[in-house]
Amino acid sequence: MKHLFPYSLLALIWFVMFPLPGFAQSESVNILLQSPNTRYANIGICIKDLTTGRVIESYRPQNAIPPASVMKVLTTATALEVLGADTCLLTVLEYSGKIEKGCLIGNLYIHGYGDPTLGGLNQGQAFLKTWVQAVQNAGIKEISGGVVADMSYFDGDALNPAWLWEDAGNYYAPGIFSIAYMDNTMNVVLNSSEVGSVAQVKYTVPEVPGIEFENHIRCTQTNEDCAYIHGMPYNNRRYLVGAIPSNEGQFGVKGDLPNPGLLLAQHFTIRLRTAGIAVRQEAAYHTERDLVPRTPIYTHRSMPLAGIIEQTNMHSVNLYAETLYRLLGARLSTPCSLHNAELMVRNYWRNRGISLLGATIKDGCGLAPQNGISAQTLVEILTYMYASSNKDAFYASLPVSGKTGTLRSFLAKTELEGKVHAKSGTIGGTKNYAGYIELPNGDKWVFAIMVNSGVGKARDLQNTIQKYLLDVYSRNR
Repeated sequence: MKHLFPYSLLALIWFVMFPLPGFAQSESVNILLQSPNTRYANIGICIKDLTTGRVIESYRPQNAIPPASVMKVLTTATALEVLGADTCLLTVLEYSGKIEKGCLIGNLYIHGYGDPTLGGLNQGQAFLKTWVQAVQNAGIKEISGGVVADMSYFDGDALNPAWLWEDAGNYYAPGIFSIAYMDNTMNVVLNSSEVGSVAQVKYTVPEVPGIEFENHIRCTQTNEDCAYIHGMPYNNRRYLVGAIPSNEGQFGVKGDLPNPGLLLAQHFTIRLRTAGIAVRQEAAYHTERDLVPRTPIYTHRSMPLAGIIEQTNMHSVNLYAETLYRLLGARLSTPCSLHNAELMVRNYWRNRGISLLGATIKDGCGLAPQNGISAQTLVEILTYMYASSNKDAFYASLPVSGKTGTLRSFLAKTELEGKVHAKSGTIGGTKNYAGYIELPNGDKWVFAIMVNSGVGKARDLQNTIQKYLLDVYSRNR
């Protein structure tokens, strides 16, 4: 026992001089550990010099923390590597039966292979004119059957079971199908009147045939949109709950399209009839591939994958990220499944020396609260991508601090404005960032800062993280 004190003192001195991985290594981290917003939060930090690998900051870097939309770093990096930056996603027009004297005796099919951009804000409806022309070029003047949306490339599990009920049916948590259309989003236009009244539904954009609403949205004294839309894929019934500001006149609340493939088939049918092509039956859809032989007449190609990934990360588009995740699963088998998507992601990075054993992967966009990934793992993936042949496409997809996308307000009017390229992630109590920091000498840091179960508004958490990151930068640049 007489040697216990000297050896304990020696151990204490060693620990102070050479702290173990996972403990704060600078004064900067105390900004997070002592702030009222983050004092009791689950925090993980890893910041490294990208060139030398030197650790700048490390605090519990192996903790698995819900990433929120930072999950898109994992999804988009994997998609670029597996699918390729120049890959275009396909939608094929096909017909069954035969064409006799201008009459298609059979059905016209829209066979979707996972393009999430059809009819979206960046593309519009111009492609439908091209599709009509393709039908005319095939010599079809009449269709004895109808237009059928073939959504069999993905399995029927359109709603991720790990998502919360409060999210399902809202625009940011739409059903995921192998045919997407108009960003899988509809705008429900309400009439906002006096306090306490029910906000009456006026119409939807786009118009959705057969849509039904059970409406409980109240007009209140709130000054925010506190309304939610709940519903399931393929089902036209939607439940409207929550509150909107009173006396606003028309007020829009966004929700998901119950069946985007069917709506596309309906719109295409209208275009064909307007062009003088008789379509005898009404539009339909199916989710299982039939064995009827088909003849392709036109292949629609999306923008290159690099462009889709730029939109995904720049504006944090859940629809795009979740579709890319399913497409990764399709590389193992079709119809694809969520299980195969996870397996594909894990296998890809394991084969490149990056283990995801400590990660929980439930989706591709970060909406599932069960997701968990460590700051260290994110830094390893970001480091790998900076040496990848897809480096430029990946780097360009990340928002820039104080300038673009979801980082437009982050670090604005500070020393780090324009110097951070990163993905952010925000869910109630969670604020995360992962990406790259440019130094004045041209070097770069790679970093991940993850804060879960923080207190206060997202803006408060952002301000605390900004203060921390600026302190690290000033001490170590």
